[in-house]
Amino acid sequence: MLRGLAILLVLLNHVNMRLVIEHVPYAAGLPKPLVHVLVWNGQFGVQIFFAISGFLITSITLKRWGALPSINVRDFYLLRLARIGPLLLALLAVLSVLHYAGLEDFVVSARTGGLGRALLAALTFHVNVLEARRGYLPGNWDVLWSLSVEEMFYLFFPIAAWLLGRVRLFVPFLFVFIVLGPFGRTVLAHGNDTWQEYSYLGGMDAIALGCLTALVASRTRFSAPVLRALKWTGLALVVFILGFAGFPFLFPLGATGLEETILAIGACLLIIVSAHTQWQCPGVLKPFRRLGQRSYEVYLTHMFVVFAFFHLFLALNKAMWFVSVFFLLTIVVATLLGDFVASFYSDRMNANLRRWWGEGKLGSAIEPETPLPAVDAMPTGK
Repeated sequence: MLRGLAILLVLLNHVNMRLVIEHVPYAAGLPKPLVHVLVWNGQFGVQIFFAISGFLITSITLKRWGALPSINVRDFYLLRLARIGPLLLALLAVLSVLHYAGLEDFVVSARTGGLGRALLAALTFHVNVLEARRGYLPGNWDVLWSLSVEEMFYLFFPIAAWLLGRVRLFVPFLFVFIVLGPFGRTVLAHGNDTWQEYSYLGGMDAIALGCLTALVASRTRFSAPVLRALKWTGLALVVFILGFAGFPFLFPLGATGLEETILAIGACLLIIVSAHTQWQCPGVLKPFRRLGQRSYEVYLTHMFVVFAFFHLFLALNKAMWFVSVFFLLTIVVATLLGDFVASFYSDRMNANLRRWWGEGKLGSAIEPETPLPAVDAMPTGK
């Protein structure tokens, strides 16, 4: 459900950005804080993604290997490659064809280094660095900035877990990222607006918080009253940041870089409650849950949908009645496209690669449909 919320915020934000770039005054007359809540929280959506990602990777690492120092570094990398590699490589192949075809929305300009530079950045996880230095890439490339942050963290995760877990320094290692996160979004950005949002440290605090949450959930039992307190506190923090970030009284908090950290903490508190209570999604919300389960596929492919309906909007002479349809169709079609890509390509490639590498019986380390183990069944890590 949290993943569904996160990808929904991203979808709304990217539709909004197309309209803003085209100077479509579709939100004229609406209160600015309300508009911010509805369509400007995409960055916060990515921060929720990061927190969930850290929790999933760490909790299933514990499930697979029993304790962090027992992690098999080689297998960890192979599992990550099996999960993210097929779709990422397919996306880059399609984008390269569209670039050479000269389609305006997909051409990587010489100013940003051209196609070769963009491919290198995507494959070595520094799209965020490239954009901070040379400017934004086309929309379908730009979304890869968050993958750069995430995969750079997981490049060092198994090594840190294997080495630092043996001497009980892994938790302090996580706290370093948590403390540095707000600075990565402010002081260490050195006035670069792109780096302020896309920096490695600016996203790794949420991933580290998710990792820490998995360790806490696996080793600690909470009473029912404590779980209720955690639930309402987490919900209050998430609603506070998502619902009031556009209000002037929160601007000083944003200036410190703490908004994203507070949001990630709220999400992590809700994750702890879910892990302990084995909360099940109500049937009426299963389509929304499906959006969350397919969030990786939706995230990497949704800009194709955004551009398609945006050009339809332009072909209709920017008919204002189509704006609401634009938002709705993007959400529905992007979800269907992501589900189709996952079902008929990325899930199958993931399973085939694991079987090829001898991992077929173990399951994927980050399979979104894989249920988390019950707390009583999770190892203590000792």
